[in-house]
Amino acid sequence: MRHRATLAAGGALVALVLAAALLSLVWTPYDPMHVDAAHRLAAPGGGHLLGTDQFGRDVASRLMTGARTTVFVGVVAVGFAVLLGVPAGIAAGMSDGALGALVMRVGDFLLAFPALLLAIMLAAVYGTSTLTAMTAIGIASAPGFARVGRAATLRVMAAEYIDAARLARRSRTAIAWRHVLPNIRDVLIVQVSVAFATAVLAEAALSYLGLGTPPPTPSWGRMLLDSQELLFSKPELCLWPGLAVAAAVLGLNLFGDGLRDRFDPTLEGVR
Repeated sequence: MRHRATLAAGGALVALVLAAALLSLVWTPYDPMHVDAAHRLAAPGGGHLLGTDQFGRDVASRLMTGARTTVFVGVVAVGFAVLLGVPAGIAAGMSDGALGALVMRVGDFLLAFPALLLAIMLAAVYGTSTLTAMTAIGIASAPGFARVGRAATLRVMAAEYIDAARLARRSRTAIAWRHVLPNIRDVLIVQVSVAFATAVLAEAALSYLGLGTPPPTPSWGRMLLDSQELLFSKPELCLWPGLAVAAAVLGLNLFGDGLRDRFDPTLEGVR
């Protein structure tokens, strides 16, 4: 795996984001929510590596804490999508009748409601919060896992060892747990990386629109929203969170491509 440049580059960017998020749990250069009006809009360098915003808050500290928020929302949202979509996809792939068609139709219905629209609906009912963003992103990502899980399960169910398991009178649950899930694991891992990248973009977009993580908790999307009024006078305030989102999404996409090249047997002849 170390010889695959795509996987290595993606892994490095993902590791950088994770390292910033984990480090922010125990240390940041300054309190990310401390307002210092005497040093507002300070230039990068000196006591503040990336400068300060219009309230005098340290930008580097807020970027680190924003990474933690992004990773947390992404992990919970993608985890929710996996728990919701994977069992549904496996059940649809193992069923030849109406259940499989029903699961796919429900997935098509959910695909008609993107994360932004779901967040608006949930915010109108329950209010704006991090939980609203996580729920909206998780529900919007679940149909993708269901479709991938169903397609991979159909291939596994056509194998001869599944017929042997049926002849041995194994239950459907045992077949799903011992035979189907281990053989579709690699495909699901790739889907997780893709869904995580989508979740990062969705969380930033929702926070930018005021539907995600509420202030004063730092968020990359919220930082973009707060700095847009200074776009022409202090463009670096928009640059840093924008670069953070781009690095995270690029790293996850490259990492997902590398995993696909590593695990997809259909690409064996083109590596």
